[in-house]
Amino acid sequence: MASSDVDQKFLGQFAKNLDNNQPILAAFLFRILGLSVNLSKQLVKARKLRKLDLTRDTKSLRLYHHIIWLSREGLRMLEEWVLPEMSGYTELRVLAFKLRASFYHIFVLFHNDPRTNQISVPTYSRPPGIASPQMNGHATGGGKGKTPVRDPPGLGSRSPERMMNGGPVGGSLPPGLTPVSIPKPTGSFLLPAIDYIPTASACFAEAARLADRLLPGSHPLRLSVKLEYCAFLYDCLKDLEGARRLAKLSIADVYNAEEGMDDEMFEDAAELVHTLGRMMKRGLPGSSSSSTPGTRSTPVMGTGTIPATPSPGMENPI
Repeated sequence: MASSDVDQKFLGQFAKNLDNNQPILAAFLFRILGLSVNLSKQLVKARKLRKLDLTRDTKSLRLYHHIIWLSREGLRMLEEWVLPEMSGYTELRVLAFKLRASFYHIFVLFHNDPRTNQISVPTYSRPPGIASPQMNGHATGGGKGKTPVRDPPGLGSRSPERMMNGGPVGGSLPPGLTPVSIPKPTGSFLLPAIDYIPTASACFAEAARLADRLLPGSHPLRLSVKLEYCAFLYDCLKDLEGARRLAKLSIADVYNAEEGMDDEMFEDAAELVHTLGRMMKRGLPGSSSSSTPGTRSTPVMGTGTIPATPSPGMENPI
């Protein structure tokens, strides 16, 4: 969701400005803003949780389920009511694409199968289409006159259950071994338990390209996109060098930008540049911001900062 005060500030401004001319669009922007504020509180709580077995029904899992549900509903409103109406808008369009990437980022952190701390995550290339989770048996619509976003494929022939039963060829198990039932995450009743990393990667790449094309290098929304993209690369894809390189290039774009800005936007940009500077040094020997891959430093909702916090299924979770 909106991962910083900057995102929520712009979201509220857009909703207010469109209230007279586009009341339906403004209403859903206000709903997404309220959802993001609620979600930010849940994410702050989730950061403090200890390591959990996500297959057990514990009180803390209810918090994870609430986060997944809020993110699912936010993504539904965004894709059905906001994204189809983005023609003619510039800053709002960038923010909407960034919010979509943020929702999938949450799915990766809290509901990915396999979990990112259990596998060595490869660097995914951008797939030809951007997938959307299947909700209540129906694919999320793509809006008026647009092709519906495709559902993300499951594990198919590489599913753990099939591999435990002899692999894709369908062979039998060795003598003395019985099939093992691998438990699915308990939140599967809310959202399919699949690998959301390719979809999240595609969404972040699309949001970053859009920000580069439509906004100047010093614009706070462009910096917000790059900041969360850096966190996603570092924490979810384990691409430490790629995250640091992106942060460095984003800061360079700020200093090379020639566009002017008012005092409020300058303050927002300065705060984001400071956080990107910490991200650029993160993980390097001797750096105060260094941490090992697997510790969560995704921007916390409503803060605009990047505290090093563990991820769900490791130590703690976005």
